[in-house]
Amino acid sequence: MLFKEILRISFVALLLIPFLKITWKGPVTVLIILLNILVSTSVAWPCLTGDALETIVQGSYIFGEIPLRLDSLSAWFILTINFTFLTGAWFGWQYMKSYESNPANLSFHYISLIILHTAMLAICVVQHSIAFLIAWEVMALSAFFLVIFEHGKTETIRAGINYLIQSHICILLLTIAFIWVASRTNSYDFQAIHKFSMDFSPLVSLVLFLIFFAGFGIKAGFVPFHTWLPYAHPAAPSHISGMMSGVIIKLGIYGLLRMIFLIHGDYIVMGYVIITVSVISGLYGVMLAIIQHNLKKLLAYHSIENIGIIGIGIGLGTLGMGLHNTTLIYCGFGGGLLHVLNHSLFKSLLFYSAGTVYQATHLLDIDKLGGLVKKMPHSAFLFLLAALAICGLPPFNGFVSEFMIYFGLFSSLKEASTLTLVFSLGSIIGLVLIGGLAVLCFTKAFGTVFLGTPRHQLHEEPGEAHALKLIPQYLVAVMILFIGLVPQFFLHYLIRPIALIADHTTPADTTLTESISAISFAGFVFVGIVLTLFVIRKMVTSSRPVRTDATWGCGYVGNASKMQYTASSFIRTYRKLAEPLLSIHKNKIMVSGVFPTQLEHKTHPYDRIEEKLIDIPLKNIKLFLSKFGFLQSGDLQQYVLNGVLFITAIIVIPLVVKSVEIIISFIEQL
Repeated sequence: MLFKEILRISFVALLLIPFLKITWKGPVTVLIILLNILVSTSVAWPCLTGDALETIVQGSYIFGEIPLRLDSLSAWFILTINFTFLTGAWFGWQYMKSYESNPANLSFHYISLIILHTAMLAICVVQHSIAFLIAWEVMALSAFFLVIFEHGKTETIRAGINYLIQSHICILLLTIAFIWVASRTNSYDFQAIHKFSMDFSPLVSLVLFLIFFAGFGIKAGFVPFHTWLPYAHPAAPSHISGMMSGVIIKLGIYGLLRMIFLIHGDYIVMGYVIITVSVISGLYGVMLAIIQHNLKKLLAYHSIENIGIIGIGIGLGTLGMGLHNTTLIYCGFGGGLLHVLNHSLFKSLLFYSAGTVYQATHLLDIDKLGGLVKKMPHSAFLFLLAALAICGLPPFNGFVSEFMIYFGLFSSLKEASTLTLVFSLGSIIGLVLIGGLAVLCFTKAFGTVFLGTPRHQLHEEPGEAHALKLIPQYLVAVMILFIGLVPQFFLHYLIRPIALIADHTTPADTTLTESISAISFAGFVFVGIVLTLFVIRKMVTSSRPVRTDATWGCGYVGNASKMQYTASSFIRTYRKLAEPLLSIHKNKIMVSGVFPTQLEHKTHPYDRIEEKLIDIPLKNIKLFLSKFGFLQSGDLQQYVLNGVLFITAIIVIPLVVKSVEIIISFIEQL
């Protein structure tokens, strides 16, 4: 499967990059990643519609034979990873030019990027438990080093350590599940998971699934396993944030789908579990995103929201497997898989655009930005396009995948049991709320950052990004529009992955395909009308002089920048409604007069789940450990005595236990 060629290319790059000139490190990294993309894509693309490939690698005495399998599910994720890494590496090459004063740090960054890509490709094809965990660990460590690139900042180190700890909790849970399977089947092959689930009761299979779901759920960012995302994404460089949100967290989705394919159990219960967690994740993620002040943190919470949408699709497909309903299977898994691709596109584009804004203004605080559309028209257009896509509006890609999930949910209402009806209606209501709140959030984000007038005096005049930084963003934008206008092309390639997960051929519903065709036609008509109106407007206004003036102040003369909406004031009504559910701390000074001389109104949002599940338990652990502070007295004699007591204890306790056993045995003989 040419996997050895990828390893060779990556190994050569690791030896070469440290010795290159600073100006060559970025281009060579892009070239190496491009070579790996070409090699892996040349194998993955045929597998998307053809037969799976399998090869056995002879491992060591510990590993034994390591099976490498490339099927249609692996191929879908490999192709998604490759496109995001292509645009991310290209954008990152330009983005990292601002950091060329530190060649060693930059070399390590590019090396980690190549290792990360290689590890992610390995995860998609390795189906040996131990080798899979090693690849997963390599991915976690390389992503950690990429996150802490600006390690001179305290908050960056904290975010990186937070990510690393939770990544290893994920690995611990996966290790427990794999060891449990291996101890019962005496095999590390992934096929042993299927054998394990067939040999034991559905309850045991459900417990195994829940362990895997928790492990992969941490990487994916399902609530309540999400708390690392809002810290790691803002701390990392913007291209890394785009790749983390675009594809790294999607490997959690890959793992979940792989386990659904392998574990034979009660799919109805599994579907209910996934749908419940996903609806909560989607709603909670978007509710917290709206009240954020940091642009990248806002986007990070939207990753949790979209993972929830993907999860709803997966849960619907799993429910369809239990009900033997091919429409639910196709719409659920198809919508979820398509949204994996769609989210990787518009979320990476949003992070790239946020990165260009940051490098132009050195700010991510939304309340300090404004009016950038006049200075950065291309970035504003790209951000707006991605924002419309993430809100699920036509004719962009997000609408198609969400439409498929909606179609499946509404079709599930026919002849549904009472419990299924409750879950379907709850999911529909949840998706509606998620979509509406997403529109509110990105109206706030785009309007505050790009429209109006500047709210803060910048040290230097912001300008548009370089063309080489805009090209990869426009590539993503073209893909977003292409999927929205020609979704039939991608639905054709979804048939094999869906059939693989569901373990039988799942044809598309005729009504669905007709609806998708109608959406495609309507999209082309809409784009044609917009372009026509744009051309007419250009022709009419081309000869007219353009006049710019200060924004009308409603009869008052004052600072116009202070009279426009801030991000906080824009969502004030929502914030008041959501306060009982969210943790929001406020600092304010009462305002008096039309133009007050002193005013302050700050809101500090916090994650209530993080407070309950992480902060409070950590506080209690620290309090408990503080009671043993006397062991660190600083007295050398006390330390020696503690050592003597410990050695005495480990010698005496076994002797005492053995003596008690002898005495009990003697008494029993009497």
